[in-house]
Amino acid sequence: METSKITGDRIREFLEKGKRFDDRKPEEFRDIEIELGVSKKAEGSARVRIGKTEVIVGVKMDVMEPYPDSADKGNLIVSAELTPMSSERFESGPPKFPAVEIGRLTDRAIRESKFIQMEKLCIKKGEKVWAVYIDIYSLNDDGNLVDAAGIGAIAALKSAKMPKYNEETGRVIYGELTDKKIPLSKDIPIVITAYKIGNFWLVDPTTEEEDISEARVTVGATPEGIISSIQKGNSRELDIEDFENMIDMTEKVRKKVFSTIEKSLD
Repeated sequence: METSKITGDRIREFLEKGKRFDDRKPEEFRDIEIELGVSKKAEGSARVRIGKTEVIVGVKMDVMEPYPDSADKGNLIVSAELTPMSSERFESGPPKFPAVEIGRLTDRAIRESKFIQMEKLCIKKGEKVWAVYIDIYSLNDDGNLVDAAGIGAIAALKSAKMPKYNEETGRVIYGELTDKKIPLSKDIPIVITAYKIGNFWLVDPTTEEEDISEARVTVGATPEGIISSIQKGNSRELDIEDFENMIDMTEKVRKKVFSTIEKSLD
């Protein structure tokens, strides 16, 4: 069925029957593909495809002063760029709200889960620490860029190697990598976003499903269900039952997504 001909009413009719117009169940993701090492310039990188949605995520390292409120911890900077080639909805120029939001959601899931062991990135307290830059670029948008970005960030971090650092000059030697990995914890935060359409929750929406959704909740949690971040979007109010149903759905999906990430890193 041509997605361009799918209307909101048709999507809702399908959901009433417990399915979607592309034959998926509400709790079912499209196929996820992860390719590592797609950038020769980054310390770690990953290309993620979820159906036709596609992003590239790169990880770069640098040495800088720590933030005033975390003198003995490394820095984390996450940014996203939604490129015009990925959708006619995106324009060139300074990042607009959708790009800023994807960066913040990815940052929050990683930061609040303590996935990066920031204290191990301290070189000299109050003076020099490692900074981790995560850059997200959209290549094609067919819905669910948020989860694609989160998956890509984890894959890029897991595959990254730290560059060499000259202690005498205090500079990073770019292009020369060590065998040392970024210090990461075992608690991997998997970002899953649930969307509410009418009385139904679903995950991994296409663009058409995203457009008619009335509420959206992004949950960052480990495969075991330990939640580190949660953020609601869109205008519809949610009650306790809504949240319970949403949490149940994301828990079912998270382990399957984690399994895909694990296989890509083997």
